[in-house]
Amino acid sequence: MPEPAGQTISPDLLQEIASTFGLLSATVRLHLVLLLAEGERDVGSLAEEVGQTVPTVSNHLAKLKLAGLARSRRAGKHQFYAVDDPHLIELVRLVMRHRAQPPERRARHA
Repeated sequence: MPEPAGQTISPDLLQEIASTFGLLSATVRLHLVLLLAEGERDVGSLAEEVGQTVPTVSNHLAKLKLAGLARSRRAGKHQFYAVDDPHLIELVRLVMRHRAQPPERRARHA
């Protein structure tokens, strides 16, 4: 829902929004979010799907978790992750649909 015209946005909120977009600016983290949008996954399978090492993927997932965008649970020797904010998935899919349109169509809708 759009913000009313002239509404003041606090610097803290702006920083939080910028931090979220900053986290998603890493291609690997964005890919992880898209995979997790399909459901909970363990770190090993995520690493294989994104073509990265388990430690690298664990590091990216830890950042998403710290930001409150993902959650984890342990089951035996495996760590499973899921998206913890459904709005994040909605946002990423919205941008994907928009960017998938031909450039001339995107310009008309801007």
